[in-house]
Amino acid sequence: MTDPADAIRPLLRVRQTREFTDEPVAPDVLDAIADAARWSGSSQNSQPWRFVILHSVPTLRRIAEAGLPQTRSLQSATAGIAIVLPEAPGKGISNAFDEGRAAERMLVAASFTGVGAGIAWITPDVRPVVAELLELPPDWFVRTLVALGHPTPAARQPKAAPGAARLPREETVFSERWGPPKL
Repeated sequence: MTDPADAIRPLLRVRQTREFTDEPVAPDVLDAIADAARWSGSSQNSQPWRFVILHSVPTLRRIAEAGLPQTRSLQSATAGIAIVLPEAPGKGISNAFDEGRAAERMLVAASFTGVGAGIAWITPDVRPVVAELLELPPDWFVRTLVALGHPTPAARQPKAAPGAARLPREETVFSERWGPPKL
């Protein structure tokens, strides 16, 4: 039997990338990442999202410029996938949860293919710009756009010293009750 810690190790290596080289992402890689998102779970299997794969660097740069600082990863990304959601009264929380699941799945899929990925947030004031650029139907919007590309050498460097990237397990994972066991 495989050690459970070894089995999940690839997931522990998934990280945000915000700086990319000029090398484009292959179309089949983008399709695979979009399919991973498409197969994400959703509340009542509603699949509320649609995905727009962005290959146009000028479009990515226009979105980056409009939404800084939340869109800084789009300043160097060579591709992106926008998660498009319907305006759905009463479904906002479940749709946001489903959107988060799809976004994380894209980050994991990108990592598995050797591509870097990072979340770019589209704030409400920037959503009309994105809607126009992507020619979205009325009552659909983008809140999350996954920036994709090949990480620069600097982006591949650890951002924290070994062992310092996460709080210690004993401060974050408890058994049965909050806090350490009582003696």
